[in-house]
Amino acid sequence: MSSHALHVRRWKLALLLTGTVAAIYFGFILLIAYRKEFMGSLVMPGLSWGILLGALVIVASFLLTWWYVRWANSHYDAGLKKLREDAR
Repeated sequence: MSSHALHVRRWKLALLLTGTVAAIYFGFILLIAYRKEFMGSLVMPGLSWGILLGALVIVASFLLTWWYVRWANSHYDAGLKKLREDAR
């Protein structure tokens, strides 16, 4: 794989994950703005949908970041290492 192809692959993945996190976050904000009754309703005593979904936004962001770091460490960094070795 060429250096350019490796960088394009990384950028496509980064843009996909950025778009996903933005969609999750702004979807949550839109729910707060336009579905206040729903977000304030209780899932169980002491836990509203707003709190639950807010926590899930944080968890989803963490998991997507973890997945990207794992991918970068195993694929991107390995690809860069191979390119460096081939250049020698």
